[in-house]
Amino acid sequence: MERIPIHFARQHGLLALASDNGKLPVVFTDPRKWQQLDMLARLFGKPIEPMLAPPEQVEAAINFAYQQRTGQTEQIIDRLDPADATDDLESLTSREDLLDGSNRAPVIKLVNALLFEAVKQESSDLHVQPYEQQVVVRLRIDGVLFDAYTLPKSVQEEVVSRIKVMGRMNIAEKRLAQDGRATVQIGDRIVDLRISSIPTSFGERLVIRLLDKTARLCTLGELGMSDEVLTHFRQLVGTEHGLILVTGPTGSGKSTTLYAALAEINAKEKNVLTLEDPIEYQLPGISQTQINNLKGMTFASGLRHVLRQDPDIIMVGEIRDHETAVMAIQSALTGHLVLSTLHTNDAASAITRLLDLGIEPYLVASSVVGVLAQRLVRRVCANCVTPGSIDVDDLVRLGVDLNNHIDMQSSSGRGCPACRQTGFRGRIGIFEMLAIDEQVRALITERATADRIRNQAVSAGMRSLRDDGMQKINTGITTVDEVLRVTARLSV
Repeated sequence: MERIPIHFARQHGLLALASDNGKLPVVFTDPRKWQQLDMLARLFGKPIEPMLAPPEQVEAAINFAYQQRTGQTEQIIDRLDPADATDDLESLTSREDLLDGSNRAPVIKLVNALLFEAVKQESSDLHVQPYEQQVVVRLRIDGVLFDAYTLPKSVQEEVVSRIKVMGRMNIAEKRLAQDGRATVQIGDRIVDLRISSIPTSFGERLVIRLLDKTARLCTLGELGMSDEVLTHFRQLVGTEHGLILVTGPTGSGKSTTLYAALAEINAKEKNVLTLEDPIEYQLPGISQTQINNLKGMTFASGLRHVLRQDPDIIMVGEIRDHETAVMAIQSALTGHLVLSTLHTNDAASAITRLLDLGIEPYLVASSVVGVLAQRLVRRVCANCVTPGSIDVDDLVRLGVDLNNHIDMQSSSGRGCPACRQTGFRGRIGIFEMLAIDEQVRALITERATADRIRNQAVSAGMRSLRDDGMQKINTGITTVDEVLRVTARLSV
């Protein structure tokens, strides 16, 4: 892979394999490619051992093999010469393949390598942050930012310009914030990039949100819900009408939960439409609409038009204002099932947020059928997990009654190459499900506070986010610090 560019391997349908018998095994798809085999024999100074294979298998093996390369970014940074970093800066294909680094200018190789490493490590965001003497590239992995690479200050302008070219942004404008979009390819994976730039005292700062369009969608059963919450949520999604809300801060997995719910709906029997900003995944059989505020396509106006499309189920990306809230509730009251999100700390606060947006209490009580609050916690790495016990100090931090608690177990990760020495790998949700029963409806009608609604729900059997987190601590899935990190602002 070091000596054969990926575009050559793809064009001729061949892949050289490792061997210690003095020959070079080459898997290829077309017996007429004997000239390319002779070329490889001269390049490696070994006789060829040819093997035929189906084209689709060879193509898949090429994509997989070249995606496994690591350490390329450090090599490019070490070899980078600022004098020739600007060569072919603005060369751009409609969909850049990050695996094809041959015949590219050094800065393009560097940016491609940074994006490739970000995708390979399953990062959600890549930050290019300038300082006085250097430029630091940071990756957000499993919700936490890490300093990944340090670039020389001399190539800052070229790196920023290259990324702005990819996003079709104005590279001459350095004093205003800008937004851009791009699509890159990594083998058979398609990744959307949402690029944002703002001016700072040491130069432009860039953040790139990465959305893997070919990533497999999670099912509801894989999100981490307890059996009770999962059963209740599935019942809500199967109802004919009403408003279902999923709440939590930015990056808490709300969209993933809604996508998982929509994936379980039989789109052949139901007319399902969505309003999203942005559209993160393509769902088969479902009509998805991109919100565009600049063109007048807001959540409220889009919802008004969607109602004329004879919908059964509507997913609204977010309820942000009074107008959207009114339209969502009216849709739920007129026989449609509406799924949406709110930015609130817990499930009970979603009710008071709707009241704060100016919705009458009786409309909220009659339209909302359930509220699911969630957070994401990092999983303990399965490769380096170490069982342990939870101490009294941790119980106090979690708000556990020391007189009535049961013995709890705890696990942690030692750190290994698989988890980048962090002790964590992947994330899982913690949830609380607020059922809207008659008692809660009465409290809503009285404009009760979120605390009163929460206390009523807990007395009726609701397990709070903190309680669900403690259950996952006890089963060794996550740690005390992780649960406290995402539930620090919640009432216990």
